[in-house]
Amino acid sequence: MALRYVVKKTTFGFDKEKAEKYVARPFNVVNVDFKMLCNQVTAVGFVPRGVVKSVLDGLIDSLKTYMEIGASVSLGEFGTFRPSFGCKSQDEEGEVSTDTLRNRKIIFTPGSLLKDMINKVSIQKLDTASKNNTVPPSSGGEGGGESPDPTL
Repeated sequence: MALRYVVKKTTFGFDKEKAEKYVARPFNVVNVDFKMLCNQVTAVGFVPRGVVKSVLDGLIDSLKTYMEIGASVSLGEFGTFRPSFGCKSQDEEGEVSTDTLRNRKIIFTPGSLLKDMINKVSIQKLDTASKNNTVPPSSGGEGGGESPDPTL
C-alpha cells in the first residue's frame, strides 16, 4: 500500500505578492471510526469486540487521568502522549500568567513502530482519471469501495 497525494493550488499569505503555488497535499482515503477500529483489532487480535472496546475505553480514561495531572504517558512502541499549551510572549516575567496561555493541546510523539512505518511507506500521486483508486475492504465490512473524488 502507499500513501497518496493530490496537487492543490495554494495562496501563501506570508509574502507581499500573495503568490499562488502548487503543493502536494495528503489524500485521506477514509476516516476510520471507533467501531471500525474495534472490528479490525478484533479480527487481527482474535479478541472479542466487547473486550477490545472495554480496553480502549479504559486506555482513554487512563490517558485522561494522567494527563490531567501533567504526566507524559508512554504506550511503548506505539508512542507517547503529553499535555501542552502555547503562551503569548511577554516583555516582563511578571506579565506571564494563566491569562497569557493559549492553544491547549495534546502532543503525540510516535514510537519506533510507527516511525519506521511512515519512513518506509511509499508515496504516490493520486490519479484522479483512473478507476483504479480503490480502498481494500476492511475486516469489519465497512469503509471499503471506491475512493471519493478529491476535486469535489
